[in-house]
Amino acid sequence: MGHPPLEFSDCYLDSPDFRETLKCYELDLERSSKFLKELIKDGNSVITAIKGYSVAVQKFSQTLSMFQFDFIGDSLTDDEINIAQSFQEFAGLLQEVEHDRTMLVQNASDLLIKPLEKFRKEQIGVTKEKRKKFEKESEKYYSQLDKHLNLSAKKKETQLQEADELLEKERLNFYESSVEYVYQIHQVQDRKKFDVVEPTRNHYESTCEELEELMKRMKHPSQLYKMHSFLPMEGYLYCQEKWALGVTWVKYYCRYHKEGRRLVMVPCEQKPTTKQGPTQLTLKSCIRRKTESIDKRFCFDVETNERNTPVTFQALSEGDRKLWMEAMDGKEPIYHSPIHKQAEMELNEIGFKFVRKCINYIETKGATQEGVYRTVGSNIQVQKLLNAFFDPTNPGDVDLHSSDWDVKTITSALKFYLRSLSEPLMTYSLHRDLMCAAKSDNLDFRLSEIHSLTYKLPEKNREMLEMLIKHLVNVCSHSEENLMTPSNMAVIFGPTLMRAKEETVAAMLDIKFQNIVVEILIEDYKKIFSYMPEDSAAPPVPPPRITPRKRQPITISKRPARVYQALIDDLESYLFKKKFFFKDLYHSVPAGSFLDIS
Repeated sequence: MGHPPLEFSDCYLDSPDFRETLKCYELDLERSSKFLKELIKDGNSVITAIKGYSVAVQKFSQTLSMFQFDFIGDSLTDDEINIAQSFQEFAGLLQEVEHDRTMLVQNASDLLIKPLEKFRKEQIGVTKEKRKKFEKESEKYYSQLDKHLNLSAKKKETQLQEADELLEKERLNFYESSVEYVYQIHQVQDRKKFDVVEPTRNHYESTCEELEELMKRMKHPSQLYKMHSFLPMEGYLYCQEKWALGVTWVKYYCRYHKEGRRLVMVPCEQKPTTKQGPTQLTLKSCIRRKTESIDKRFCFDVETNERNTPVTFQALSEGDRKLWMEAMDGKEPIYHSPIHKQAEMELNEIGFKFVRKCINYIETKGATQEGVYRTVGSNIQVQKLLNAFFDPTNPGDVDLHSSDWDVKTITSALKFYLRSLSEPLMTYSLHRDLMCAAKSDNLDFRLSEIHSLTYKLPEKNREMLEMLIKHLVNVCSHSEENLMTPSNMAVIFGPTLMRAKEETVAAMLDIKFQNIVVEILIEDYKKIFSYMPEDSAAPPVPPPRITPRKRQPITISKRPARVYQALIDDLESYLFKKKFFFKDLYHSVPAGSFLDIS
């Protein structure tokens, strides 16, 4: 059973769901560690036993090769000479078999046992160290947070400012250790497939680099401010609860749903005897609590339909309180982080002109070039071409057939244009439906659903998509020369034509399904673009699979047979041929004895 993906953004919220997901991965890691420990132990036992057996056989063969007849008279008879030679040759055969067996055992040790030992020591060991660091920083941060929230609002401003800075430092340390721990968990999960199961080095290294790059971006301070804006409004709040004997502050993990103005509160400290479910409140209004009216900092009051008196909450910081009040339409001012928008391409007339010119050039001069679209052009030349073509003063006035440009530059520029559209060509709104279609095991449903979704694209998007896919079909028709099959082309254009709105680990894991969508568009171009689907409504979702998958998944690599299996086959063939040479010797050996290898 699979686990939900661990997102780096979840480290920032540190929700109870995030902690539960972490536990699932930790339990899986413990099981893997125990399994590998037993496997290594049993493997070493087998290797030791085989080595002992091999030593005994080699000793026996040496004794056999030294066998000599005592004879009466001047010389041995022909039979005596043949028997002695047969013993010596059989001893040589045993030596060859044991030599090959020794190589086989050494291969098993070098290629299986030692990599498993290294993986367990280095990868699982490092993950356990990251876990210790994460737990230590977690304890330090939440201990400091409890002290911080109990500070009186009446203390001097300088003292409060120092306390805020200290807490922020601890929070950043905790967040960094959390991100590093999540990254290491993803590392060890991927390395399990690479070091233990599948030789998918290229895919692993590519995913590893993307994951590391994402981790670095998530650790950057600017990313923290982005998450304030883009994450749903959820996090920890302390709620003031009044009892007959006094007032207590209870910690909750809260989610606010703007539609319906619902606040869902999940208690963090459960009683051992009874488990308390979530509490739901419907908001009427949200008002900032005046500093002089309460000794606690960062407080605000919420009026609800369910309670007669306002509910007082304490946020974790002043910035946190502002975010909660902004979400709840409170009276605090709304703060937005400045947005620096990247330069974006548009799907307009000049864009269509650029794509048509690129396609015309590639089909004229580059359709048969090996690795077309896979090989990358110079960044400087690509930017030079794009700047010239999209120059506002004279757009589109570029001759691609001049000597300034080559095939690699033009294919790279075309891909860059498509990736730089303000919205991917196949749109954000259809991305989830396309992913669901690609994940279906029913191939007919998969095709019909993608066919139907293609006609839900805006008209100019579908027009551009049809023009591009027709071009890719033409290029793939030369795959014997350019080696670009529909599958290879889909790997390049999957992330180019489709992407999720938010860059997450789950989105990266879906890249292979984006490739499947593009591969289907190329392979079934005529069916998809020749006519509209029969029914504009989406076809019914097929029932979930109840029998195991019979066909191999698209991502399974075609591995060659293992080397030691071929060695065993050669040995068996060699022994079979030798059997007839030693026929008389075999007949003289009791059936079932050690020498009876027939």
